[in-house]
This record gives sequence, C-alpha cells and structure tokens, in this order.
Amino acid sequence: MEVNQQARCRELAKSSSFYSTVYSEIEEVGWDHLVRAGGDLSFLIFRVLDKKGRVHVMEIQLDKAYPRVPPMVSADVPYIFNLKWSMNSRLKNLVQQFEKHLEKLQGFWSTLDEIDRSLQIVDSKQASRAIPSRQIHVGNDCFIILFIDINDPRSLPECRFMGLGNTVNSLRKTWKRNVDKWERDKAFLENLECLLNTQLPRLADEETNNHLDECGICYAQYLPIGDELGPRTGSATDYTCENNSCSKAFHSVCLVDWLRSITTTRQSFNVLFGNCPYCSEPIAVKINATKN
Repeated sequence: MEVNQQARCRELAKSSSFYSTVYSEIEEVGWDHLVRAGGDLSFLIFRVLDKKGRVHVMEIQLDKAYPRVPPMVSADVPYIFNLKWSMNSRLKNLVQQFEKHLEKLQGFWSTLDEIDRSLQIVDSKQASRAIPSRQIHVGNDCFIILFIDINDPRSLPECRFMGLGNTVNSLRKTWKRNVDKWERDKAFLENLECLLNTQLPRLADEETNNHLDECGICYAQYLPIGDELGPRTGSATDYTCENNSCSKAFHSVCLVDWLRSITTTRQSFNVLFGNCPYCSEPIAVKINATKN
C-alpha cells in the first residue's frame, strides 16, 4: 500500500469526474476497508470480514466509463455472485452484495477450516478458500481427494483415492462399506474417520508455520535485493497478525511504512501501535524494522 494513499486519492479527485466519483464512493465504504488503490483508481482492493471474523479480499476493476459500465469483481470465493448493477449503483452496494454472498458460504468455509486446521493437507499453501477440494494424507503413502459440496458442506463428500495398490484398494472398500454411516450432525472429521475406519494423521504444530506467505502489503514473499534495505534485503515475511481468523503475513518493513501513513497510528519509543490492514485487530511493530 502506498504511503499517504488517502491524500493521493484526494488529489486525483480534483482532476476528473471519474476520480471524484470513485473517491467519494471509497469514502462511503470506508478508508479502513481499502487495502490498495491503483495509480489511476481503476483498480481497488477492499477487505471484508465475514461473521466468523475471516478476512476476505475483493478486487475491483473499474472502467473509465464507470458507473455506466459495471465493475469487474474477483475474490477468494469458490464462485462470484451475480452482480446487480444500475446507473445509480455505488461501490457500497457492491460491498453489500459481497457481504451477503459471504453469508451463504459460512458453512462451507467452516468445514474447510475443520479440515485445514487438523489434517495433513498436500500443497496446503494452494488450498485456498476458493477451492472446494482438499488432498489429504491418510498414511502409508496414500492420499484421498475430498470434494466438498459448496451448497451442502455437511453432506457426504465425493472421495477419490490415490496411492499404493493393495493399501488404497483396502481404503476404498472400507469407505464403500461404511458410506451409510455418514451422519450430517456429526463433526466432519469424525465422519471421515468413521468411514475410513482409521485415525487420520494430524497436522503437527510446527507444520502450521512451515510455508512462506506473501506479504499482505507488497504481495511478494521476499523483499527486493538492494542496498536500500541493508541486512533485510531479500528477507521473507517476518510478521503475522495474531488474530487467528486473519493470520495475514507481512514484511515488518512494509508494515512500518504502512502504519506511518495512517494518522491514527501511535508511537511509544521504538514501537508503532496501530491496526492490522486486513482485520483491524491491534498490532505493534518495532520501528527498527524500517528501511535503512
């Protein structure tokens, strides 16, 4: 996120009706929801919290003929809602439609969370909230791929088996034999282990932090190489929001620069106190994380 982003947008608003319209509509949504704005305001990223406190990012592409031309929307969801748009529609209406769409997906994401936080997921970094399938390690070099029904996540999932012949054949037969034991009122993992008649390998604590995340501000895993960053050049993300429903990763350097652009940020000695750019939970970052 650029330094003093709100001031930059305010200056742009003076130059054309398009900029003025977009600026006023961002204000309606709230600057605290804006994660990033493109240089010409044709590209916006907003963060929205669902009822469970999960943070979602919605990317909006605006045509220069906006609002005559509806915005294009992409987000971390399995499918995009049907946008209802008219000449009188505004960005706040788009955000409201997105929030209603998130409500419909709460059960689906709760099921994914139950899986992701407990079991050994293959390529866990690629297992986003937009993907309704998970490949799970079940032991003995065998795996299952579960396909969760987006509209009925508590129902029996489609299951595919991968692995060594005899072992995977045994698992497949056990699943078919026990398939009628699936109960919608049971916990998803309890149902899964009942049908497979085995305890699935759990996610080790150290594995939860075993992969690198992109910075929520610069969108890169590593800082650029160069003298400007001194000893931090090329370093990975080193700060994570403590809100478990967010857990967004950042480079401390980027986070310090972003906090300094926010008027509500407070400083005590060498620590900046503010709020997470995504979930608004309180955060504190040492100033010595900044660029040299």
